[in-house]
Amino acid sequence: MALSHFPRLRFLLVFLVAFCGMAVVTNSFAQNTTIKVLVGFPPGGGTDAIARILAEKLKDALGTPVIVENKAGAGGQLAAQALKAAAPDGNTLFLTHDHSVTIIPLVMKNPGFDPSKDFVAAAGFATFVNALAVSGGTPAKSVNDYVTWVRNQGSGKSTVGVPAPASVPEFLVKVIGQKYALDLQAAPYRGSAPMMGDMLGNQIAAGIASIPDFIENHKAGKVRVIAVMGGARQAVMPEVPTFSELGLTGFEDVPYYGFFAPAGTPKAVLDRFSDALAKVLLLPDVKSQLTALGLTVGHMTPEQLALRERAYAQVWARTIKASGFQAQ
Repeated sequence: MALSHFPRLRFLLVFLVAFCGMAVVTNSFAQNTTIKVLVGFPPGGGTDAIARILAEKLKDALGTPVIVENKAGAGGQLAAQALKAAAPDGNTLFLTHDHSVTIIPLVMKNPGFDPSKDFVAAAGFATFVNALAVSGGTPAKSVNDYVTWVRNQGSGKSTVGVPAPASVPEFLVKVIGQKYALDLQAAPYRGSAPMMGDMLGNQIAAGIASIPDFIENHKAGKVRVIAVMGGARQAVMPEVPTFSELGLTGFEDVPYYGFFAPAGTPKAVLDRFSDALAKVLLLPDVKSQLTALGLTVGHMTPEQLALRERAYAQVWARTIKASGFQAQ
């Protein structure tokens, strides 16, 4: 007998099909074997450490294994391109800070991705600041000491390491050099870990990177952070002045950390991940570990992270244009 003769049965079947489809979307994390978190920098750096802290807890919150995959190179550009190529099923995420998603598209003509078209915000979890640090072999204990030391080198020239080319740290090198009439040359690295290796070996006298990249060696006295970005001093190193205090304004807007997914990832999947991350951030050990790395921890929904990224992009688009930098 035709199904049309049983309207209640037909309605029930349609409802079950729709319900099962929703279950597949909302439970996609649990249905798959592994969630891969891409990190655009080498193991050993601040971003890698943060990713591993969160991955360990997210596997319990999501009920599925979460692994970190390092795709180092070009300041996170390679990882961003890998995210673009990934399936929009929630099983590949990109943990990154501002440089890879916001700055690279502003300084490169063809980065291989367009964040407004290829990515969607999944959840944010922190803000942070960049900092200027000197190596142990440099006698400077303050910015004034550092300026004097560079001038005493004879030519007023010195090299400052930065984790990636055409990054916020590289622009900051230029501004510091202009303010103090120094010939400072930025030396771009493939991430903060190799830069830190050269600083610890006294191969370069100074570096600019995020506080998470410097904090452990600063505490150990192996490098000295002498100035930080942002509108206020940082709780993890309250003795260190801000650039604003030193007369270098325009660096008060702080960068962010967040997770991004391929465009087309279902909203239900993004919301489930965001909810899981929010719970993880409330765990005392997670918050204390991230805070100790110099992060200001705070959950951002997909919508909030998207707004944060767009606002940050607008600020730096103006700054980069004012610097005269030409997209490469």
